Amino acid sequence: QVQLVESGGGLVQAGGSVTLSCTASGSIRFSINAVGWYRQAPGEQRAMVATITRGGSTNYADSVKGRFTISRDNAKNTVYLQMNNLKPADTAVYYCKILGYIYWGQGTQVTVSS
Repeated sequence: QVQLVESGGGLVQAGGSVTLSCTASGSIRFSINAVGWYRQAPGEQRAMVATITRGGSTNYADSVKGRFTISRDNAKNTVYLQMNNLKPADTAVYYCKILGYIYWGQGTQVTVSS
């Protein structure tokens, strides 16, 4: 079993910043796996936001490039998502996932007001 716990969401004004955290626990070697952030807005499918490999290589959705930064702390089994210059279109529930595994956390809501 693997548990993922996301935190850090909330209500923020457009142009503001938020940092999300996701901590993994259970039967997983966090440090050797790629990890990603995904988001799901009402009425839409869950979509990839950013991923980071065990070596630190990153990949971003076009809509967040230059505004979001994914990072990881393997000692803490934690992945972060720094979100800057937020837009109302970024409003969604954000989830983290260890790539190749089926587990999802409960998600954290980010609401950006205009």
